[in-house]
Amino acid sequence: MLRSASGVVAATTCGVGCGHPADPASSRPAGPTDAPSSGVASDRATPAGHAPRGPARFPGLPPRITHGPRGGGAVALTFHGQGDPDLARSLLSEAERAGARVTVLAVGTWLDERPEMARRILDGGHELGNHTMRHRAVCALPADEAYAEITECADRLRRLTGTIGSWFRPSQARTATDLVTHLADRAGYPHVLSYDVDSLDFQDPGPDAVRDAVLGQVRAGSVVSLHFGHTGTLTALPAVLDGLRRRGLRTVTTTELMHSDGVAATAGPGTRTETG
Repeated sequence: MLRSASGVVAATTCGVGCGHPADPASSRPAGPTDAPSSGVASDRATPAGHAPRGPARFPGLPPRITHGPRGGGAVALTFHGQGDPDLARSLLSEAERAGARVTVLAVGTWLDERPEMARRILDGGHELGNHTMRHRAVCALPADEAYAEITECADRLRRLTGTIGSWFRPSQARTATDLVTHLADRAGYPHVLSYDVDSLDFQDPGPDAVRDAVLGQVRAGSVVSLHFGHTGTLTALPAVLDGLRRRGLRTVTTTELMHSDGVAATAGPGTRTETG
């Protein structure tokens, strides 16, 4: 483990067998390996007051980030973005009622099917990122296919929002291999986002188990892994947010978390400055 001065830890790389089960869409063939295009299509959704953010580079922080600063009094709830859009909307609304902002790592095929969700996420003041195009086991793929998984989703995000998203998280892996970390950087993501708290909500253990898994592990600086598309997660969310509040922990986006102890960032290569 590599520890930076600010307390952010670089995760150890993950083998092929780690991470979550494959999504049904994972059997679709990989697409071309072109890098994300520089053009912005006309269907781009840029909600007023919530300009999307591209990736930030945090000098001095490792390429693989597991958690944020432990002294900032904040945590980040991060959601794997796919599944029933009605559940997703309800979950976002629940977070907003509590004054929480979350980070959504969206699967590209889900954005193809539900492009309006990009606007809904950003309209709520939340953060949007890349969770690969088809949710394949990206750490086990050949380099060209892994790169296509990253860049195709990045292209979807760019078309919809004007940027490639704030973060990249590998699919079916808790942390990225050295190769995938390099490919993500090449695609415009200076840091790859992991997490230090796994809710295991994708196993559908029930809302009480999800709540206990999160509150039993979380501490200041934690990055929590959660999922759209699971009713237990939606049911558990109010209790999770209340438990965090009672501990004096603010729920913020991952980018805000990384800034929570005054760490400075510079614009990454995938960032596009929005004006007006």
